[in-house]
Amino acid sequence: MNAPTIARLTAMTLATLLATGALAQDKKAVTQPEMNYQAGGSPLASEPMYQSSNPKAPQMTQAEFDKARQIYFERCAGCHGVLRKGATGKPLTPDITLGKGTDYLKIFIAYGSPAGMPNWQTSGDFDEKTVDLMARYIQQDPPQPPEWSMEDMKKSWKLIVPPEQRPTKKMNDYNIANIFSTTLRDTGEVALIDGDTKQIINIVKTGYAVHISRLSASGRYLFVIGRDAKINMIDLWMPKPDNVAEIRVGLEARSVDTSKFKGFEDKLAIAGSYWPPQYTIMKGDTLEPLKIVGTRGMTVDKQEYHPEPRVASIVASHFKPEFVVNVKETGKTLLVDYSDLKALKTTEIETARFLHDGGLDSTHRYFMVAANQSNKIAAIDLKEGKLSALIDVGKIPHPGRGANFTHPQFGPVWATSHLGDETISLIGTDPKGHPQQAWKVVETVKGQGGGSLFIKSHPKSTHLYVDTPLNPDPKLSQSVAVYDVKNLAKGFTVLPIAEWAGLTDDGAKRVVQPEYNKAGDEVWFSVWSAKNKQSALVVVDDKTLKLKAVIKDPRLITPTGHFNVNNTQHDIY
Repeated sequence: MNAPTIARLTAMTLATLLATGALAQDKKAVTQPEMNYQAGGSPLASEPMYQSSNPKAPQMTQAEFDKARQIYFERCAGCHGVLRKGATGKPLTPDITLGKGTDYLKIFIAYGSPAGMPNWQTSGDFDEKTVDLMARYIQQDPPQPPEWSMEDMKKSWKLIVPPEQRPTKKMNDYNIANIFSTTLRDTGEVALIDGDTKQIINIVKTGYAVHISRLSASGRYLFVIGRDAKINMIDLWMPKPDNVAEIRVGLEARSVDTSKFKGFEDKLAIAGSYWPPQYTIMKGDTLEPLKIVGTRGMTVDKQEYHPEPRVASIVASHFKPEFVVNVKETGKTLLVDYSDLKALKTTEIETARFLHDGGLDSTHRYFMVAANQSNKIAAIDLKEGKLSALIDVGKIPHPGRGANFTHPQFGPVWATSHLGDETISLIGTDPKGHPQQAWKVVETVKGQGGGSLFIKSHPKSTHLYVDTPLNPDPKLSQSVAVYDVKNLAKGFTVLPIAEWAGLTDDGAKRVVQPEYNKAGDEVWFSVWSAKNKQSALVVVDDKTLKLKAVIKDPRLITPTGHFNVNNTQHDIY
């Protein structure tokens, strides 16, 4: 079917399909930032998988199948799931797609839907041949990536420097507490940068697209996890900090943390996988895998089985020997008691589906986690081990770790920005001092626009920073909004971070993830362009909101997230 035929069919067919709801879950508008976020690639694109031939499906050669499978995992799996059984998007399994037929599916792929399906052909992302390829592919039996067992993990585990061969004291002159770990997304590295001198200490090889950096309770060991589920453990006491252990805990992952409760400092580490859906507990000084726990199970809303509930954010409790594990598709927050791995005890808290990222409140008692596609924040009481509240917020909250500050009227609050709209939601977090405001949105502040990924403040600062790197307007994606937390009503000040970077080429220059230094008087930003374009880090004086420094180096390729050692170690944000 050629493009004119699609157009003719669309005139009489597409409107009918949309009107009857056949193509859409609802008719809510979907913003470009949401599409940019949901269509992110998966490391599973490069994994070989078995092609099962469904006799009822359109024929595909092995080469066509492999090409379509790669496109699916690079563009579609984030919404529709690894097994195509649905996640934030609709299921695309043969029992549904075969009945629709190839022509119908071509229209759907080419033109998209108001419920969130991108218009792949009319946007220019796919040509006509690719649309036809994908329409045939989603009628095939979904290929399943391999599982990842304890045996697989142990084969991948490398103890580069055993504990007994490591320094017994700090062997460098760096102010370790003010080191920044900056993700170099497309090179599979992190840059360790001296926050005092602004000089690169080392470029450390890691997994692909490191998602987060976390610190051991002592602050000695830095743990990073790539989207390819590779964990690297870096010893900051070495003369030049570098890897001392590594492991792969699956084929795709996002989260890692270490034990923080008194008596268990530096003893254990935990990582959660997107595929296979499971979490792994390891030794905290070597990454030797000790226990794997699967997360497949029933959803909190419909009580139906989900085959791939991905493990999203993980944090370590300061109140009990527990890890807080958030399971995305089933909508469950698990409090995993790690005091006895042979008799593992888990408290299962029903929250809301599509759990993603979050952070602790200022007292560290409450964990605030975004259920992004449910447009809610769940507040979990880590002392009592129960849900305090489910709070309705804006469209697709994406707080990172969020931001804590004291509101002049409502007391302590925790804030989140959003991917799907321009609002910032402030939630009261002080049930004793401000009981009327606790676990409610006490104020909604208007920001620059949608497409925000991170929001940040600091106990020693009077400012709140909000980025918008996924907004399609370059003026917004290349700048940040700054608020005076003592006078939010006066609105925000725009800082032209990308302009301050002074980059000479035509890269995207997205400004992402504000991060304070240890003292709380500087804020660092990544100016993120493509792999073949120049990028930079920009440092702003928090008192004056003026440019303080620009860090440029040819090794700073696609810098995205960055994490200050002290603030990450002590959960300060």
